[in-house]
Order: sequence, then structure tokens, then C-alpha cells
Amino acid sequence: MCKRALVKWTRVPVCDDCLNAPEPLSADYFCATCNTPFINAYPLDDRGVCAACRSGLRGFDHAASFGLYEGALRTLIHLFKYSGMKPLARPLAACMDRAISNDESFDAVVPVPLYWRRQWKRGFNQSELLARHIGKRRGIPVLRALRRTRATATQAGLASAGRQRNVAGAFVLRAKAKIDPRLAGKKILLIDDVMTTGATAGACASVLKRGGAKSVSLLTLARVDRRWKP
Repeated sequence: MCKRALVKWTRVPVCDDCLNAPEPLSADYFCATCNTPFINAYPLDDRGVCAACRSGLRGFDHAASFGLYEGALRTLIHLFKYSGMKPLARPLAACMDRAISNDESFDAVVPVPLYWRRQWKRGFNQSELLARHIGKRRGIPVLRALRRTRATATQAGLASAGRQRNVAGAFVLRAKAKIDPRLAGKKILLIDDVMTTGATAGACASVLKRGGAKSVSLLTLARVDRRWKP
């Protein structure tokens, strides 16, 4: 990242070279449902679906990510989240929008919520800022349909099962009724910044579906590359 990335007082606080540095996700094999990259086709069935999706471990119906959580993209995400560079939300959301086809239609965008204390400390919810720009680009409303009920331990370092236990019961509908009329029968685009195992998104998607959503697709800016590397 060049030194100009530290200039915070411009409209977009990072130079064009740095904004254009992240590359889209590329792999020879992907799961057709969760978009997880694989080094070979062995984990996929004849429909191109991985074992986790076949077993119903995912709460969402489909997932897409712009790139891998490494290199220039990881640096931009850290500047956005931890250095308060909120203007980065617009160009980063533009990257995210490239990960899904213009032919795909959704009825509403829902951001993954932060626990209130973490959002107060950070000053904003990065997923909500991204969701606003995605909603504007797609011409669909942004719904703050979810609430995080408790602070969870950081997901870093936890295995898949541990991540699922960590977020179990951590999300509820904001609506007091069991069915949120804003969600009923709707195709929802769930927004988060980074996906690792999908445990957080799966927990959110399950709540949205119980609240009436017809389907939930996940869109993230980056995903952790969990492929085995020699």
C-alpha cells in the first residue's frame, strides 16, 4: 500500500493504484452453492456442490465473494474497518457488486449486524455501510432486519464447529413478530465484509428464513482461502 493511502482527508482516502490492486477470486474449482474454492474436483459432487452444502450445514442458499482475504484487499479492508476510512465503502462495494451477475435480482439487502458495544467503539458497522452502497447500486432497499443479542468471542482460530457454537443464538429479528412482513416471501441479499467458514452468515440466514424470507444469498467483499497449501 502506497504512502498516499494514509491521506485521510480526500474524498476517497486511497490512490487509484491501490484501489485497483485487489484481484477477483480465481480458482479451478468452486462449489456451485457456497463458492468455496478447491484445489481439485474431489470434494464436489456431479452438480458441483461441496460436502458442507450437501449436508445442509449452510443456512444460506448461495454465496459469492469478490476476492481472497489477503494482500492488497486485506489491507484495504483493515483501513476501512480499523482506521475509520469510511469513504472506502463506496469503491469496495463496487468490487463486491462485480461478484454477482446483473441478471440476479433481489428484493432487499440486509447487513450482518455488530453487537452494539462493538459498533459504538468502532463508530460504524462496516457491513451496513457496504450494504447501503450495494442497495443503491441495485436499486433495492436496505433492511436492518437483524439484531445481535450478545457479544461473541472472535472467530479467529476457531474450527468450523467452534464457530457455529460461538454464534448460535447470537442473532434475532428486530421485528417483535415471528414473521417480519418486510421479509415475507422476499429474496434477500445478506452482506458481510469477510467470510471464513460461513458460520456467522449461516446463523443470520437461518433467522431471516424463519422470519419469512424466501431465500438468502450471501455477498462478501473477501473470503479466507482455506485450501490446503504445501
